[in-house]
Amino acid sequence: MELSYWELKNWFTNVDYTVVGSGIVGLHAALRLRERFPDSKILVLEKGLLPHGASTKNAGFACFGSISEIIDDLKSHSEEEVFSLVQKRWKGLQLLRKRLGDERIDFKPFGGYELFLKEDESCYDECMNKLPFINEILKPLFRADVFAKEIDRFGFNGIREHLVFNPFESQIDTGNMMQALLREAISENILILNRQTVVSFLDKENEVEVMLDDFSFITKKILFATNGFANELTNGAVKPARAQVLVTEPIKNLDIKGTFHLDRGYYYFRNIGDRILLGGGRNLDFDAETTTEFAQTEIVQNKLEQLLKEVILPNQEFKIAHRWSGIMGIGNSKNPIVSQLSENVYCGVRLGGMGVAIGSLIGTELADLI
Repeated sequence: MELSYWELKNWFTNVDYTVVGSGIVGLHAALRLRERFPDSKILVLEKGLLPHGASTKNAGFACFGSISEIIDDLKSHSEEEVFSLVQKRWKGLQLLRKRLGDERIDFKPFGGYELFLKEDESCYDECMNKLPFINEILKPLFRADVFAKEIDRFGFNGIREHLVFNPFESQIDTGNMMQALLREAISENILILNRQTVVSFLDKENEVEVMLDDFSFITKKILFATNGFANELTNGAVKPARAQVLVTEPIKNLDIKGTFHLDRGYYYFRNIGDRILLGGGRNLDFDAETTTEFAQTEIVQNKLEQLLKEVILPNQEFKIAHRWSGIMGIGNSKNPIVSQLSENVYCGVRLGGMGVAIGSLIGTELADLI
């Protein structure tokens, strides 16, 4: 591509910081860089038409983990690590709310619930038995019990009588949040270019040469906020994980309000006004869902529809309005990777499906590495 003098001058000359990825992490990193270096030239490159991974495709859960997820995490992480993870997620949510304001992100503190299918006796018993212990672990952070046993009042079918309620969980409008973040970045004179894929880069000690599809340019530092697409960057420490989602048409007299988890967090649903959004099913075929390809599969979509029909909306008519997928970044550890890869190259990735909660904090920590 042949660039004009004006294009080169305004966008690709004297670039101080290049952020790759315009999602929650990337934009928070850029905004934090602007706070720390007010006179710097900051460029954000995004390979998609909109933020490409999960930032505009997630379910809009302002949550830090259901009780079964936290119990599962304790099987592969220490108590201190699990507490630190929840603390980071909670801190990240407060950062997001403080930066954008609750009104702009349509923050709704309806609380969150975990459901247990009748046949899932072992998970149910484990959660109920460990509920006081988990509350004890989290008490220093919340100064109150996080999880409580409640009777199902929503009319779900095929589940155990008791749900686990979490009053600290909320909903946000994902689209509103990302629009507000993009507006914030533009108002701070941060340049954002879409449809720009970083093909490769070369750290030259005092600067980095960044190769795009058609040309290359020089930046002093480059920060990668590419989460589910960071496999090569991290030598396999981050694996992509596809999440498939659907949303219904409006449902008359819908009485479901809140965020809901099912089957150790592998399924999740919420109301959006009088619609139901439902996602998950990665556990039906982990190999197929370890991909960066946006698509829906029959096995997952059939399961989502079955859950809607048999568990969530029994005896209610509904129509599917829309389906989509997003790409998360996961790994053997739930701890995010925020690190310096070489003299002028940094990354903040592996958000473990908790981008809404932890993204703002990871973006800030990424910028603070410089």
